[in-house]
Amino acid sequence: MKTALSYQIYESTIQLPENWNTLASKNIFLSKEYFEILEKSAPTNMICHYISLFKDQNLVGIAISQFLDLNKLESFGDRDRCVKSSVRKFILKNFSSHVLLIGNNMLTGQNSFIFSDSISTAEGIKTLKKATNDLKSKFKSMGKKVHITTFKDYTQKDVEEFTTEVFKKNYKYCIQPNMTFDIRDEWKSEQDYINSLTKKYRDQYKRARKKAEGIEKRKLHLEDIIRHEEIIYDLYHHVAQNAPFNTFFLSKNHFRVFKEILKDKFLFYGYFLDGNLIGFNTLIKNGDTIDTYFLGYDDTVQREKMLYLNMLYDMIAYSINKGFKEIIFARTALEIKSSVGAKPIEMYGFMEHSNSRINKHVSKIFPKLEPEIIWKERNPFKE
Repeated sequence: MKTALSYQIYESTIQLPENWNTLASKNIFLSKEYFEILEKSAPTNMICHYISLFKDQNLVGIAISQFLDLNKLESFGDRDRCVKSSVRKFILKNFSSHVLLIGNNMLTGQNSFIFSDSISTAEGIKTLKKATNDLKSKFKSMGKKVHITTFKDYTQKDVEEFTTEVFKKNYKYCIQPNMTFDIRDEWKSEQDYINSLTKKYRDQYKRARKKAEGIEKRKLHLEDIIRHEEIIYDLYHHVAQNAPFNTFFLSKNHFRVFKEILKDKFLFYGYFLDGNLIGFNTLIKNGDTIDTYFLGYDDTVQREKMLYLNMLYDMIAYSINKGFKEIIFARTALEIKSSVGAKPIEMYGFMEHSNSRINKHVSKIFPKLEPEIIWKERNPFKE
C-alpha cells in the first residue's frame, strides 16, 4: 500500500530539519540561508512559512509559502494613472487583499518547492495543497482571512502535474513571461557575445557603451552597502514606485542582510558619476545560473547614459566570463531584455478565491488586475 505523505509547517528557520539543505542544494532560494534573509528583512506586508514533506519519517520535499497583506501597501505602483489602474486597486483592496501563495513573490520562476526522486511531483503538490488549508486556518485564527490562494510561476511542463482533481476549482492564469538568457558554449568572453550580434545590435551595444563614458562601476562590499544604504534605498524605491504594479516594497536593510548572509554568492555593483552613486544592480549565484535581482537608478542619468541597457550588458559579460550557463532576467522591461538576447518563457499559476461565488468569476476578474504589457520580441543574433 502506498504510504501517504505527511507535512510540517514552520515559522522560523531554527525549526527546520537539520538535513533541509540536502534538498535545497538544488536551489539557493529554498535554502536555510536564504530563508534567514527573509526572516531578517522580508517586506513588512509579508509573512513566510516553510513546509517540509515526509515519507516514512524521511524528508522528501521542501517548500515556501508567503502571505501578503496588500492593505499595508503605500501604493500598488504609480506608473499607470488610469481608470483600469483605479479599478485594480479597488478590487485588490476590497476582495483580494490577503493572498496566500506557495512560491516566492519576490522572484520569478519555480522557486516554490523541491521534491526528492522518491515521490512524484503530483503527490508533492497535492500534499502542499493540504498544507495551504492548514495555513488558512492559522491565519484565520490571527484575524486574517485569506482571500486568494495561489501556486505561482510554473512552466508549461510543470503545469501538467497540476491536472489532478485537487486543482479543478482553480483558475489557471498566465502572467508576464520570465526572460531567460542562455549562454552559448562557444562564448568565452564578452567579445564573443558581441561578435554574435547582427550589425544593428552591435551598433546598439557600441552606442550604449559610448553613452556611459564617465560612469565608474564598482563592486560594493558589505561596509560600502551599509555606508550607502540611504541612497541605495532611494534609488530602488524610485524604480519600484514607477513599476506598473507592486505587491510589496523591500525593507531598507534588505541588501545589507543579503550580503551579510550570502557573502560572495550575492553581488552588488554600484554605478558612480562624479563620485555620486547614481545606480546599482544585484546578482545572485544559484548553481550554474545567475539570477538578476533588484536594481535602482537615478532616472535622469539613466535616460541620458542608457544606464539600464549598460547594466544588462555588464550582467551578460560577468556571467560569460565566470562560466555560468544562463541568466534569469525575470519580468519587466521585456523588450529591452529581448534586444540583448533574452527569450521569454511563459509562466503559469493556479488561483482560487475563498468566496465560491467570486471564484466562479475569477477568470473574468483576473485579467483586469494584471497590467497589460504590449511588447515586440527582438532577435539580436545572426542566424
